[in-house]
Amino acid sequence: MRTPTLLALLAATSVSFAAEDGAQVYNTLCVACHGPDGSGNPALGAPNLANGIWLYGGTQEQIAHTLRAGRNGQMPAFKDTLSEDKIHILAAYVYGLSQ
Repeated sequence: MRTPTLLALLAATSVSFAAEDGAQVYNTLCVACHGPDGSGNPALGAPNLANGIWLYGGTQEQIAHTLRAGRNGQMPAFKDTLSEDKIHILAAYVYGLSQ
């Protein structure tokens, strides 16, 4: 059995912390409209983030753009609220909801 390297352990730990951080940001900023499971709320104009159907594109970069800029006066822009690191982590978390 091969022993994991320190670099592999650090990478796994970083991924774990990033996922927890993404979930925390999602639960703070997104859950009110998109729901705890990402299923959305059509009455609010909040699309389902978990079904793999993306109105504005479903890559992590396109999701990050939506987080930065907002959409159509419904989705608020978070470019002044979240750092680029937080936007990146949240985009990865949201992307993961549909996987």
